[in-house]
Amino acid sequence: MIREFEIKDLEEVMNLWLNTNIQAHDFIPADYWENNFTSVKHMLPEAEIYVCEIEGNIKAFIGIDSGYIAGIFVSREEQSRGVGKQLLDRAKELYPSLSLSVYQKNRKAARFYQREGFSINREQVDESTGEAEYSMVWSR
Repeated sequence: MIREFEIKDLEEVMNLWLNTNIQAHDFIPADYWENNFTSVKHMLPEAEIYVCEIEGNIKAFIGIDSGYIAGIFVSREEQSRGVGKQLLDRAKELYPSLSLSVYQKNRKAARFYQREGFSINREQVDESTGEAEYSMVWSR
């Protein structure tokens, strides 16, 4: 079930944020994510977030800021089972165009977004990590 984020979800969502980032971005030291945990935790309640709840547990979520997808985070056990697509489809229902950035080394995510109709509009470097990334866009 996909629903809007509620403040009671914060701890579960943040644990998913941390674990998924460390897992998906093994090319970035884990302490980068750990050091950003508190600031993200403070910003999260102000963001537009949708969670996917399965059997009472949050297994995935998407963060959106005015059509910019800040991230889709899917628990390891739910990856490649359609949960990320469901969250992305919700974002596509809400916005006529979407944009995002994805690390080039995160090939699985880049392929997922391309398969879902996103195209690369430029390559850039994430200043906070020094990693190359794609800026991607989608529109109806």
